[in-house]
Amino acid sequence: MSGAAAFGNIFKVPELKKRVLFTLGILIVYRIGAHIPTPGINSVALAELFAQARGTILGFFDMFSGGALSRLTIFALGIMPYISASIIIQLMTMVSPYLARLKKEGEAGQKKITQYTRYGTVLLCTVQGSGIAIGLEAMKSPVGTAIVPHPGWSFRLMAIITLTAGTTFLMWLGEQITERGIGNGISLIIFAGIVAGTPAAILQSLDLMGTGELPVLLMLFLVVLMVVVIGVIVFTEGGQRRIPIQYAKRVVGRKMFGGQSTHLPLKVNTSGVIPPIFASSIIMFPATIAQFVDHPWMQTVSAMLTPGTAGYSVIFVGAIFFFCYFYTAVIFNPVDVADNMKKHGGYVPGIRPGTKTSEYIDQILSRLTFYGGVYLSLICILPDYLIKYFNIPFYFGGTSLLIVVGVSLDTMQQIESHLVMRSYDGFVKKGRLKSRRG
Repeated sequence: MSGAAAFGNIFKVPELKKRVLFTLGILIVYRIGAHIPTPGINSVALAELFAQARGTILGFFDMFSGGALSRLTIFALGIMPYISASIIIQLMTMVSPYLARLKKEGEAGQKKITQYTRYGTVLLCTVQGSGIAIGLEAMKSPVGTAIVPHPGWSFRLMAIITLTAGTTFLMWLGEQITERGIGNGISLIIFAGIVAGTPAAILQSLDLMGTGELPVLLMLFLVVLMVVVIGVIVFTEGGQRRIPIQYAKRVVGRKMFGGQSTHLPLKVNTSGVIPPIFASSIIMFPATIAQFVDHPWMQTVSAMLTPGTAGYSVIFVGAIFFFCYFYTAVIFNPVDVADNMKKHGGYVPGIRPGTKTSEYIDQILSRLTFYGGVYLSLICILPDYLIKYFNIPFYFGGTSLLIVVGVSLDTMQQIESHLVMRSYDGFVKKGRLKSRRG
């Protein structure tokens, strides 16, 4: 079946059609909001300031916000404060008995944790919005035009309220996509923001080629590099380490059950695109405030957190490895898996059931997570140095490519599942998309 026919099957399933159209509608609302400016800003002077931000942390943050930061729209803070709040709450569940108890209470406890995450998002938005508002009052465009024509507390309060409300609304949109649309809403919003900047990046590349700043051979090399990186991402995200499992024969009544062989698939990159997103969120929070605060110490922090520098690379790679292990531990528990296998008469050949099996699975999972961390780090860091030394558009960064490809695979897998459940042909002619959740 052709790809067009497979795509047409989406609209033959009423529920799936409704979910896809709902998701597209929410993303359109997001893109409209990304063009509504915050009151009290000289947009022309701000655009001149951001014209020099390519390759800096401001340009990196602007990529994740879909260009909303460079225009200082109501969605300028993007969804990153919500992600930062989620990380903080998840970490606190490991040290707070109250939050740990809530986590074990099922849906009711999860609703309470989600509520605390929302409160944390508002708090982080207030802090980040305050830093941006105060910093913008002291900033001027390259030609000396004030970014804020009428500074003062009236502007600061308006900016804080607008930016906080924008991120809160964006958080709600993401939750709606997750609940009533297709896939992870937060990831899709980040995906939409990155993709929205692609046409501008292409035009910028053509302009650089026209002026001779970007040689044609270098551009061809970059295109080939992007294709190779995409291929590596697709290949690695589908990679699995299959642990063989044997089920013992059991007699129930007059029938015999079990005896078959199967496997436990462990993904090479169990955590998916979550570690780079979490790592970027953690770095962006202090870096954004430092960029707007005119203080020598804060400017040193801002320079250290600029993509392509040694300090940024070390912090970013360290954060990626941390969140690889952290997120894998959150979504996969070897002890539970080993216990379930033991209850159903399953065992790994050569390994004793129970504790020894959980230790064996944990050992393999730890090694795979390390390889996944190396893979994510190389994909996200190496292109930053190409950007820095060859003066190419920032949208060619490895982090953006990883998120775009990873979220695309996740979304396709979600749609594929709906089609297969209803006996329709999906996107893949031979075989189905492997679940990216292991």
